[in-house]
Amino acid sequence: MSAASTLLGAILRLVTSAQGHWQGCPPSAEQRIYFANHQSHVDWVLIWATLPADLRQRTRPIAARDYWQASRLRHWLTREVFNAVYVNRQRTDDQDPLEPLVEALHGGDSIVIFPEGTRGHAVVPQAFKSGLFHLAQAFPQVPLVPVWMSNVQKVLPKNEVVPVPMLCVATYGTPLQLEPDEEKAAFLARTRQALLDLGQARGDLDASGGPA
Repeated sequence: MSAASTLLGAILRLVTSAQGHWQGCPPSAEQRIYFANHQSHVDWVLIWATLPADLRQRTRPIAARDYWQASRLRHWLTREVFNAVYVNRQRTDDQDPLEPLVEALHGGDSIVIFPEGTRGHAVVPQAFKSGLFHLAQAFPQVPLVPVWMSNVQKVLPKNEVVPVPMLCVATYGTPLQLEPDEEKAAFLARTRQALLDLGQARGDLDASGGPA
């Protein structure tokens, strides 16, 4: 791990008090697909900060190319510090949006994805898009670990550029896998519910799955 990665991780944990709560699994260095709720541009940065150093080396976030390559600093951070997997939000009809993720997984890396596909404006996760299902089909041996992010949207509110000091917690749940013959809709509902369960356990959501 580079000196820049180590320094940035320390700064992030200092500013945000980022903590990782491993409730459903230990922080093992095995290959995984982490999937989380999406509230801020810095979601994946804070997940990265809560990972132990050995996991950070092989865990790559998914970054929107147009946003994270828009400035030299963002590009340097995602390329040199986080080793991000870039995806295009604007694609032609012949482009497979999952191709960069598939390449990273074939290379043995873990990845962090946000199945909602875009940042939400509420605490409750939006319906999941199909990408997680297709990755689970292509890599049935890779565990899918739900990660509930608490307070991230308060660290970098929309339209703000300066982080606000705030306790952030990433709660890691029990790994899931695609069941034999499980339909896409059922799988996406089950994985989304796994996130909702973590949010309820944290007290961020009420018993019905709405904001607490």
